[in-house]
Amino acid sequence: MSDIKTVLESAKSQMEKTISHLESELSKIRAGKANPSMLDSIFVDYYGAKTTLGNVASVNTQDSRTILVQPWEKSMLTPIEKAIQAANLGFNPQNDGVLIRIIVPPLTEERRKDLVKTSKSCGEDAKVSLRTIRKESIDKIKALQKAGLPEDEAKGGEVKMQSIIDEYVSKCEKHLEQKEKEILTV
Repeated sequence: MSDIKTVLESAKSQMEKTISHLESELSKIRAGKANPSMLDSIFVDYYGAKTTLGNVASVNTQDSRTILVQPWEKSMLTPIEKAIQAANLGFNPQNDGVLIRIIVPPLTEERRKDLVKTSKSCGEDAKVSLRTIRKESIDKIKALQKAGLPEDEAKGGEVKMQSIIDEYVSKCEKHLEQKEKEILTV
């Protein structure tokens, strides 16, 4: 039974990582509100080395429409501004000599619908990953059965695996519902 327990624990661990990845992907989809994580994918040329924006500046929100980027060094203002423009996120950074202000434009209805489709696509990718983990785990359980594990224990392991995947698919659905609600809220 401990072998099945190991397989199930490994599957749970992989599924947690899948849900974490989904959360990360959904946080990158902007819902019209300013969020410092919108700039997480930006790399700045810091004395010849590509460095994440968070390592060369403080990134905060002033209100629901404004992101403030305050570099640790004033000499980094221009490289940060260029990196934000080069990232092609649809932002127009405003450099006032002390910090960079980014006004997040409101989303159109059409853009909101596109973002919902994108988030559903991310959710579907996560579900496919979850199903793959389930299949691999059930294959491992069947291999254990061939190696001498009693059939009733193997069937019990498969039933437990199905309940685990149901739980994680449910988590995935909840994240998607929250993101869709966030996107469609004006």
